[in-house]
Amino acid sequence: MDEEYDVIVLGTGLKECILSGLLSVDGLKVLHMDRNDYYGGESTSLNLIQLWKRFRGSDKPPAHLGSSRDYNVDMIPKYIMANGELVRVLIHTDVTKYLYFKAVDGSFVYNKGKIHKVPATDMEALKSPLMGIFEKAACPKIFHLCSRLQ
Repeated sequence: MDEEYDVIVLGTGLKECILSGLLSVDGLKVLHMDRNDYYGGESTSLNLIQLWKRFRGSDKPPAHLGSSRDYNVDMIPKYIMANGELVRVLIHTDVTKYLYFKAVDGSFVYNKGKIHKVPATDMEALKSPLMGIFEKAACPKIFHLCSRLQ
C-alpha cells in the first residue's frame, strides 16, 4: 500500500463513493476506506450473515434459511431515475462497472408483523390489506394516470 495520497475518503456511502470516483477520474490519488466489513454505509445491501450479525448479534443464522449468498437485503432501497443527473455522474466515473441496474419487480413493506407487496395493479390493490375501501376504489384511477405519464 502506498504511503502518500492526495485525498482520503472515509466511508462508502453513495456520496462518498461519488466523491471518490470524481476525484480519481480527475487524476487525484485517492485512498477510500470504511470501518465496516461491507460497502454502502447506511444504505448498504447485506447478505444473510451480515444481516443476522447486525440485528441478532451473532454470525450464525439458522441453517433452514439457506445460503447467505441467496440474500441481498437493502437497508434503504435505492431508486435511480433512468435519465437523471445521478446516472450521468455514475457513467462518467465508471462506477457502472460495479453496479447492476434492474427494473423494479415489486416493492414490499413490513406492516403489523407481516410483509406485504405494495399493489401495482388493480387486482393487487383490491386484495391488499394495506388500504381501506376508499383507497382501493381510487387506485385504478391513479394507476391509469401514472400509465399516461410514461
